[in-house]
Amino acid sequence: MQSIESTALEPTRAELSGLSYAQKLLRFLPVYGLVILTVVLIVLFSLLLPQTFPTVLNLRSIISDKAIIALLSLAAMIPMAAGRIDLTVGYGIVLWHILAISLQTVFGVPWPVAVVIVLALGAITGFLNGLLVEVARIDSFIATLGTGTVLYALALWHTGGRQIVGVLPEGFYSLNGTMVFGLPITGFYVLLLAVALWLVLEYLPIGRYVYAIGANPKAAALNGIPVRRFVIGAFVSSGTLAALAGVLLASKLRIGQASVGLEYLLPALVGAFLGSTTIKPGRVNVWGTMTGVTILAVGISGIQQFGGSFFVEPLFNGLTLLVAIGIAGYAQRKRGAVGKTGATSLASQNSPKS
Repeated sequence: MQSIESTALEPTRAELSGLSYAQKLLRFLPVYGLVILTVVLIVLFSLLLPQTFPTVLNLRSIISDKAIIALLSLAAMIPMAAGRIDLTVGYGIVLWHILAISLQTVFGVPWPVAVVIVLALGAITGFLNGLLVEVARIDSFIATLGTGTVLYALALWHTGGRQIVGVLPEGFYSLNGTMVFGLPITGFYVLLLAVALWLVLEYLPIGRYVYAIGANPKAAALNGIPVRRFVIGAFVSSGTLAALAGVLLASKLRIGQASVGLEYLLPALVGAFLGSTTIKPGRVNVWGTMTGVTILAVGISGIQQFGGSFFVEPLFNGLTLLVAIGIAGYAQRKRGAVGKTGATSLASQNSPKS
């Protein structure tokens, strides 16, 4: 069953042809408004906090703190492109980071094998989500909420409410702790995955099929697209990426505990939803998602450096999401108004003259 609809609202050439320069700028504002706002925030905080914000140290901190959220946002974005939603990205990371550590410390599994096991379990979880949604016909919000809750319960059972602690191999620590060109390697993971997803979704047939399913699954099926196969594949991809985020979180924290992980769910979903309001408004897209994560990271970092309290991050996440939804709604209304104007103009031209 479909939970959300994926329909892009970026302006077309025909729509822009009859507009003035000022009208074109207004039409493009909702498309790139979030990008412009991100740049404005970076410039503003750099001017107000010249000693701390525009520094390499701050950039490292932002990348280190938000890389996991960026990965989870990309994971959530894939089912969204097909018109579904996956809440297990936030719940699953609790279990995946615990297993990545306990497999090594409790069961003595070599760290490369432990990583492969966790990734495989993430893919299996995604496959089960796909079956629940496409075969059992359960709404994806309900199905993934149930699956996620089960994963969280398994994490609590496995740990018994205690921390999983032990000495881990240096190779496992290096997955998150390595610096490349003076920046955390996790930022390069995110960049490589973003480029790969962008190429798949924008330039390969599989991406067009997924977007077609997200826009209208019935029409996609009538055009010969195997909807069930692609939706299940989207959930498998999402589950695998979420498991990868869990592995990197385990490498970063070096301990496993069930109280860590759920706080990533809201910002990851916010980043993915923000991604549907920019670049290609109305349709989730890779660079929109990256912009959404960036504006959250920049805004929260700047406000915290001003001395913001502990509640700043969830407050900023919620307000930014509301603003972004407002921008997307404005774009949809403008496009509807332009479409009606064009239709009226065409009708007047075709009407018989007395």
